[in-house]
Amino acid sequence: MPTQAAVQAYYGQELTGTADLKTSACCDVDAVPAWLRPLLARIHPDVLARYYGCGLVCPPLLEGCRILDLGCGTGRDVYALAQLVGPSGSVVGVDMTAEQLAVAREHLAFHAEQFGYANVSFLEGTIEALEALHLEPGSFDVVVSNCVLNLSTDKAAVLQGVKRLLKPGGEMYFSDVYVDRRLPEAVRRDPVLYGECLGGALYWNDFLRLAKGAGFPDPRLVSDREFRITEPALAPLVGEAHFYAATYRLFHIAELEDACEDHGQAVIYRGTIPHHPHRFDLDGHHAIETGRVFPVCGNTFRMLQNTRFAPHFSFIGDFSRHYGLFPGCGSSLPFTGSGSGEAASNGSCC
Repeated sequence: MPTQAAVQAYYGQELTGTADLKTSACCDVDAVPAWLRPLLARIHPDVLARYYGCGLVCPPLLEGCRILDLGCGTGRDVYALAQLVGPSGSVVGVDMTAEQLAVAREHLAFHAEQFGYANVSFLEGTIEALEALHLEPGSFDVVVSNCVLNLSTDKAAVLQGVKRLLKPGGEMYFSDVYVDRRLPEAVRRDPVLYGECLGGALYWNDFLRLAKGAGFPDPRLVSDREFRITEPALAPLVGEAHFYAATYRLFHIAELEDACEDHGQAVIYRGTIPHHPHRFDLDGHHAIETGRVFPVCGNTFRMLQNTRFAPHFSFIGDFSRHYGLFPGCGSSLPFTGSGSGEAASNGSCC
């Protein structure tokens, strides 16, 4: 596996812009929603030109939140999130590549003038050693990351560091690249494949194990899309492996269980979250229509009741009775490859 120094060199020296990428792995595969486009239009072109993300890491209901962006690069997501949290919130970007951070910091004043407030800061450091940045434990509402975890040389340490920094009820909301099988060592060691977010991609089930080991017992898949490796020199190396750009959310809630248990509970969405008047998608299996009584497992109940989403829901039931495993739970390959994010609305769980 390439070292941190190799990754730094790839992103700091070899890549000078998005056009230098050799595959479509590290690029935004989610269609930018209409409400986000005006925010991106206010970001400096130099920042936009060096964007290497693979998804959309702007979950709803961020006003006033404190957010940490892991592997922020030149700061595209930081500056988008800064507008969503508003003047009462703040965004901290962390990256280990000095060249990327130089671009991000160069345009701090530009964005403060654009937004009418300054709520952004950038720190140089590795996401495997977040404790070295002297960030206060339990001080972030949301941690995001966009196509960076695959580049990490110690993914377990990243997730453990995130757990330490999140407030109770906070979440990690992040996009990354996953694969349907464990990759051969030759693929994992190839510097181009690694730099292009493929060599370090986790087998999806290994990711779930890492997340649970770090204290996130119920990872939720928000959306996913399969992509093909078409570069002639690289495609033969990956063989029959199937790669997916996927967005997950991990909640820091102490009471979450490692299975979706049925306590006879339900929620009703009030339709009050901005840009989501008709339904709220907690994840790819929970599209909760406004006004509808929606049966949920105990974990989903807590993900809504013990987080910033609580004021937007009515809650039915408690944990006084248990009816066994919630119907519909399973452990097969979770990705559909469709990228639609459409979810069954019949109360199915994972």
